[in-house]
Amino acid sequence: MKNIFKLPFLTILVMLISSQIIFAQSSVKDTTINNNKQLVRISEIEVYPKDFDAYCAILKEEAAASVKLEPGVIAIFPMYIKADRSKIRILEIYANDEAYQQHLKTPHFQKYKTTTLTMVKSLKLLDMAVLDKETMSDIFKK
Repeated sequence: MKNIFKLPFLTILVMLISSQIIFAQSSVKDTTINNNKQLVRISEIEVYPKDFDAYCAILKEEAAASVKLEPGVIAIFPMYIKADRSKIRILEIYANDEAYQQHLKTPHFQKYKTTTLTMVKSLKLLDMAVLDKETMSDIFKK
């Protein structure tokens, strides 16, 4: 029964990761960000089990602020592995490397990074390659 739910989730995740979003010029406030060189990444984070709730609260706040306030942040989609809540995964999509570099300097990211530093057991950043540039236009529109 559990496997029935895994297939649709994995299909959606693969679509998100393996595609590129097409932006409308009017939807991006800073036109220098829209250069079609998106940065797509999966962050693999392991937190100490005792810190899970506090970490997630801080991460949710940071992700919401990033998507809302930064035109170059297309998605920051946090999730955790059901079988092991200490293992967090974040799908991150930025308009380009410049948008990512700007993101790292924001007050909300700096707050997240400094307040969760002792909660994180390990961190691995996986840069992803886009397979299907045409598919994503219907999934995310920013």
